[in-house]
Amino acid sequence: MITIRPERLEDRAEVHALNEQAFGSAVEADLVDKLREACAGALSLVAEDESGIIGHIFFSSVIIDDAKRTIEGMGLAPMAVRPDRQRQGVGSALVREGLDILRSRESPFVVVLGHPEYYPRFGFEPASRRGVACQWEGVPDKAFMILVLDEAVLGGVSGIARYRHDFS
Repeated sequence: MITIRPERLEDRAEVHALNEQAFGSAVEADLVDKLREACAGALSLVAEDESGIIGHIFFSSVIIDDAKRTIEGMGLAPMAVRPDRQRQGVGSALVREGLDILRSRESPFVVVLGHPEYYPRFGFEPASRRGVACQWEGVPDKAFMILVLDEAVLGGVSGIARYRHDFS
C-alpha cells in the first residue's frame, strides 16, 4: 500500500537519493535541497510503501507579473518516482494530494513545465490560453501549463510566470 505524507527532516537523504536516481544526476536533487531551505510555504510530499520512499513532489512559490499587480501561486517541480515504480500511479497520487493541499491553502494557481500528455489529466492547460508565459525563452507552448485553482483571483490576469531564482 502507498502512503502519501509530508516530507520529514529524516527523509532528506532518501529524497535526495531518489531524485538523483530518477533524473540520472544531482541537479534536481540539489535544487530540492536549495528550495527546501529558501522557500517558506513550500510543499514537499513523499510517497512510501513497505520498501521506503518511492516518490517525491515539490511545490514552491511562483509569481505572475501582471501589468497591474503581482500574484503569487505555486510551481510544481520537481516530481520524481523511483524508476522501478514508475507507471504505477505513484506520480498521479502525489500530484492529486499536492493539488488538494494547495486548494486548501487557497493557492490561486499552479504552473508546471512538463509533459503535455501527462498533466492535463489533473486539469492543467497550456498557460498561454490564460495569457501567461514562462520566464524562459524557447519553452514549448504546450509544455508550460497552468491549473487555475481560484478563478476570482486569476481571472483576467496575464503576464510572465517567474520561478524562484534557484531555478536559474
